[in-house]
Amino acid sequence: MRLLFVHGDREYLLEPGAEFGTDLGVIEVPDDVTAGDTVETHLGEVFEVREPRGPDLFDHFERTGAPMMPRDIGLLVGHTGASRGDRVLDAGTGTGVLAAYLGRVGADVTSYERDPNFAAVARENMALAGVTDRVEIRTGDLTADLDVLADGAGYDLLTLDTEDAPTVVERAPELLVSGGFVAVYSPFVEGTRAAHEAAEETGLSEVKTFETIQRRMDFGERGSRPSTAGVGHTGYLLFGRH
Repeated sequence: MRLLFVHGDREYLLEPGAEFGTDLGVIEVPDDVTAGDTVETHLGEVFEVREPRGPDLFDHFERTGAPMMPRDIGLLVGHTGASRGDRVLDAGTGTGVLAAYLGRVGADVTSYERDPNFAAVARENMALAGVTDRVEIRTGDLTADLDVLADGAGYDLLTLDTEDAPTVVERAPELLVSGGFVAVYSPFVEGTRAAHEAAEETGLSEVKTFETIQRRMDFGERGSRPSTAGVGHTGYLLFGRH
């Protein structure tokens, strides 16, 4: 697994034995390097070695689109109680950020991605996150496999980031264990409303939809206030329970 080499606001993910050139000098990574060590470049600049955590992987994953933000994933985990040993069925893998986070908390994830190129990148990201033993990336359309998956499926959590989420939500009772959750993420309110209506029509309980908005605080000599930079909105999260 790669480790994070940090110097001020610089950080690089490098493997043991690697040699990497920067304007601060060449980093020669020892084969036996471990988190907590320090490594000097040939110019004497010191880098701290850390084990990458979820937010670090979010920053360093190869992107194939706009991934879910950590704040959205935090809400999803908090509202569904996703934890070690859970079986998760995920659709709309994309970059794989959500799948990686769930894998790192110990859930077993089967994730569907329609685009073969996106799926290939996601598999590489799962290897970087160290979760290939818990996260399977399948290339294909989840809706095409629903009949097979619904046959004795027993998933604890169904997570959807796809335009056809309402179609899958309609089958949620067949896919989930009793008490299991469905979570739908969408950047647009139209798709969210359709998924919300599908959840209610299907008879799911505890159906709730939230908009996720977060504002960073700025503290200065003149005073303290929310930052004026950025929109703050990332998307909508729908939750329902079988």
